[in-house]
Order: sequence, then structure tokens, then C-alpha cells
Amino acid sequence: MFEAFVDGLMLVFTWPAIGFLVFGVLIGIWLGAVPGLGGVIGLVLLLPFTFDMEPVSAIALLLGMYSVTTTSDTIASVLLGIPGTAASQATILDGHPLAKKGHAARAFGAAFTVSAFGGVFGALILAVSLPLVLPMILAFSKAELFMLGVLGLTMVGSLTGQSVMKGLTVAFLGLLMSTVGYGETMPVPRFNFGLDYLLDGLPLIPVVLGLFAIPELIELAVKNTSISSVPREEAVGGNMYEGVKDACREWWLAVRCAIIGTYVGILPGLGGAIVDWVAYGHAVQSSKDKSQFGEGDIRGVIAPEAANNAIKGGALVPTVAFGIPGSLGAAILLGALLIQGIQPGPDMLTTKLDITFSLVWTIVIANIIAAGMLMLWCRQVAKLAFIPGHLLIPGVVCFVLMGAWLGQTSPGDWVVVMIMGLVGYTMKRGGWPRPPLVLALILGGIMEQTFQITMRVHEGPAWLWERPIVVGIALLCVLTVFLAGRGVIKRKRDKDETVTGEGNEYNPIISLPLSLVLFAFFTHAYFDSQTWPEMAQQFPFTIAVPAVFFAFYALVRDSVDLKKEIGIQGGIAVVWREASSRIYFSEMSAFFGYMIGVLILTLLFGQKIAMPIYMAVYLIRWGKYSPKIALGYAAGGYAVLVLFYDRVMHLFWHPSWLDSWGPEMLPDWIPHWLFF
Repeated sequence: MFEAFVDGLMLVFTWPAIGFLVFGVLIGIWLGAVPGLGGVIGLVLLLPFTFDMEPVSAIALLLGMYSVTTTSDTIASVLLGIPGTAASQATILDGHPLAKKGHAARAFGAAFTVSAFGGVFGALILAVSLPLVLPMILAFSKAELFMLGVLGLTMVGSLTGQSVMKGLTVAFLGLLMSTVGYGETMPVPRFNFGLDYLLDGLPLIPVVLGLFAIPELIELAVKNTSISSVPREEAVGGNMYEGVKDACREWWLAVRCAIIGTYVGILPGLGGAIVDWVAYGHAVQSSKDKSQFGEGDIRGVIAPEAANNAIKGGALVPTVAFGIPGSLGAAILLGALLIQGIQPGPDMLTTKLDITFSLVWTIVIANIIAAGMLMLWCRQVAKLAFIPGHLLIPGVVCFVLMGAWLGQTSPGDWVVVMIMGLVGYTMKRGGWPRPPLVLALILGGIMEQTFQITMRVHEGPAWLWERPIVVGIALLCVLTVFLAGRGVIKRKRDKDETVTGEGNEYNPIISLPLSLVLFAFFTHAYFDSQTWPEMAQQFPFTIAVPAVFFAFYALVRDSVDLKKEIGIQGGIAVVWREASSRIYFSEMSAFFGYMIGVLILTLLFGQKIAMPIYMAVYLIRWGKYSPKIALGYAAGGYAVLVLFYDRVMHLFWHPSWLDSWGPEMLPDWIPHWLFF
């Protein structure tokens, strides 16, 4: 095995493979840092260029790009509070609060250090444990995979926010949202409300960008401040070297999370979605002092970043050894392997073990190169946290909307962003954690499929107590909820502790309407699902039953809290005035007005014209910048739209009213793609 380990390393360092690897890393850093893009988009773009390449070079290019997106996605997670990929959701809980304290460089230093460590350590752990891989994979049937998804949702639902019940309620909401559209096993439309757009389900990227990006952008706009609430000169202890030292001090946590990432990654289908939450939950539950988690605890950055980079090595095993891709990205990589004549199968763990190790080494080296490059650049990137927010907002909105457009290339994608942005802002201000919703939306389709197969195979729920691994995971779920609930009670007893993390705001007059809407939605889902055929209704009905009770409990708690608040403040009008001032109701409405304006301009003139107009108008009217600065900014945005999204990505643009007659007005020497 050691000989194959070394041979795999030599394959990676042959020329021109190493050159293509570095090139792929550079592309991956860009794609991971831009919200809405990510590794899957990169694979789709690069795959056609590899058809005539040598196998080692082709895989080095694709895998080098794909593997580093979970390193560079830290940039958006820390600076903007937007999970760049599914694997960086947990990073935002402590990474973004660190940026608000002026410690973005510290968060980057710690994240990039453990990212490189996680990739290397994960590969080494995988190398010595390959004989254990086959029994481990075979031990996990559909029942265990379903319960692993339940464990992930339990961890994220109970470890975010001040109310475990609210977190779990949001998780149920995400699961129900995952059932929108045609069923997994039957072509029965579910919860589409008569809209053809929803027949294929809710697109993930617009939902994520709306939930996380829009609320943070609203806060930047209405507060007229930078990402950091602390001036740069006062951000003591927030430099990159402090983050590197943090990673070294917490080396044992990084080791444990790298091990978690490696072995969770081996399990096909669920690993990438839940590994950062499993690692984050482990960091919280294994810490004596939990008070700073969610408010800028560096351990909350180290744990998920070590795990989500270690996962890449483990995730290769089911793909190359059994031809079982665990995600869309792995499926594209599997196709690339087949195109290059590399046939997945048991031989990849025996006679062709050197090729398997070359893939693992590609991931390791790519992570080291990416971490080194980002270390060099992170000081400059961290300065974005101190730039006036109004200069960031138009550019970020452009990337958010264009990233969302990749969902179904429909104006409905932008409508989803706006609706989910309003929902996300309400959740943030009302004390409802957002991460459980996204994780549940990601896992929902997989969980429904595994749940239905398990129920058919075992002819009922007997698998819940007959399979030892299922029972063990169920006990972990109960223990997680118990420990999280005990921690919440302990924190509430500490009167002097101020809690400001995700899902911890106290605003009952904002939370109550959301509780009522959720209760009504779950009740509607309960009755509506009973009209469908059995296979179509099984999973939604199973979710809706407990969800109704969870939402009802939240509704009662919010009603009690609001009544108490009215008694203290002296009337509901006083409570509403105070709440509306805290959530910047009028400014928030104006922000959504600008976004609606972008949608209207797009229908009239197309994105290439609408987005620059929005940038210029926003900077002049709201940002109070000079027309010279605003027009220069808009010109830069126009260049990105045309040169990157149009010329490189060949994006499908919405056919506008101007498209019906505008091209005929242009002289022949002006390319139509500049405007249409």
C-alpha cells in the first residue's frame, strides 16, 4: 500500500499535470469566493476542455478546481454571512461575527490553516484505513443514511438559537419545502400552488442566497456602516497570524474534526451536507466554555473548516471504488473518469490503488496551494470588512442575483430570492435560526428516497429498533437535543449574559406572525397531503404531524412572550414602534423596492442594462456618491456581466421587451451580445 501511496504522489507531480492542477486551483478559488457559483458550475464549464487531454492532466484540472471551493468559500461566509457552498454553512455562525468585530483576517488565518491541515490529515487517515472502508460502507443501508440525515438536522436545529423547538420547527419547514414539486417516486405535483415554476422543486441557490445574503445586505444599507462595526485601528488581535496561532492552539480539535470529516465523507449522499454541522456540534458539546459560540468563537470556524476539507478524500472512495457518486459534483467527476477510460470498481482499491491515491494527493496538494495563496491574499481580502457598506452592496447584489439566476434561468429565481430574503430577515429579527432550513432543504430529497425504500424493504417501522446502528444514531439525536436544551436553560438563567448569535434575537411581535404562518402551513400540509396517493403523501405526512405540534408550541410561547412585553411596555402600539425601529422597517421596505425595480428593468431592458442602472442609481440616491464614482462602478459591473457571465459562462439571458426590436437598431459593426 505504501508503494501505491508514493506512486500516486509521483503521478500528480508529472508535467503537465501539476501545471493544470495549479490552474484549476486558481479557477476554484474564484468560483468558491463568488456567491452562487461553486464547484459544480466549474466542473460543467471545464469538462468539455478535458476531452482531448491526458487522463492525469484532465483529472488534475477538474479535481484541483473542485477541491478548493470549500476553502475559498470561507471568504463569503466570513465577510458576508453567506454560505458559499453547502459545506460552509456552519462557518458563518462564528466567522461572520468575527468579521463584524474587525477580526476577519484572524478568521481567515485560522480557516485556511486548518483547511490545509484537514486535506492532508484526511488523506493520511484514509490511506491507513482503506481496509476498513468496504465493511463501513456495507454496514450503512438506506435506514442508516436516513438516520444520519436526522442526526444532522437535530444537531443544526438544536445548536443554533435560543430555542431548540424553534430550530427543530425550522428543520421541519425545510423538509416540507424539499417536497415541493413532483414526488420522488410518483409524478404527483405537491405544494406547487398551481405554479409551473415549482413543479421541479424550489431551486436551492436562490433560497440560500435569499435567506442569508439579503438580510446582511439590508443591515449594511440601513446602518450605513461597513461589515466591521469596529474601526480598523481598534480591531486589536484580529490579524492573520493570530488566527494561525489559534489553529495551532486548537490542534486537537482540528485533528478530531478532520477524522470526523474523513469518515463522514465516505458515506455516499449525506456527507458533504452535514459534516460541518457534525463537526460544529462536536466542538460545542466538547467545550467547557460554550458562551461565545455564535458570537465570534474561533473554534466555531476551526471545527467546520477542518472537517469540510478532510471530507473530499473520503468522498472519493464510494465514487471511484463503487461508482456511487454522493453528490452532483461527484457524479460529474465520475463521468469525467469514465470519459478518460478510468473504470470505477473494486480494482481501484486493489490493482489500481495508485490511481486512487493520485486523486487523493491531488486534493491534498490543491488544498495546500489554495491555502498558501489565500494566506498571501487574506490581508487584502480582509480589508473589505472596513470598506463602507454602500460600496459593497451593489456589487454583492449583482453577484447574488446572477448566482440565483443559475437556478432555472427564470425571473422566478429572483422572486424566490426576494421572498426568501424577506423570510430570512424576519427569521433573523424574530429569533428563528436559518441554517436548519437550508440543511433540511438539501437533505430532504435524499431523506425521502431513503425513508420510502426503508419502509418498503422492512414493511413498516421495525427498522427503528431492529438495526443497531439506527438505534445508536437515534440515541445520539436524543442526547444532542437533551444537551442543547440544558445549555439553553443554563444560558437563560445567566441574567448578565448578552446573546447575539444566529437565532438569538428576542422580538416576539416579529416572531409571532411567523409562528402563525408556520402553524397554518403545516396544518395545510397535513390535510393537503392526505389527498395524494400513498407513496406521494408518505414523507410529507410524516413530517407534517410533528411539525404542527412544534409550530403550535412556538405560537403559544410567542403569544405568552408578547403578552408579557405588552405589559412591560404599556401597550401593543409602543411595542410595535420599538420593534419597527429596531428592524428598520421603512429602510428595509426601500431596499426591497430597489430589488423590485431591478426585476422590472430586467423585464424591459434585460440584465446587462438593468444591473448597471441599479448600481448607479443606488450609489447616487442611497449611497450619496458622486455621479462619476457611480458611473465608474456601473461600468465595472457591466464589464463583469458581459465578459464573465456572457462570454465565459454563456449564460441564458431573459428575453426582454427591448430584445424584440433593439438588435435591429444597432449598426452591423457593433456585436449584439454587448447589450442583448
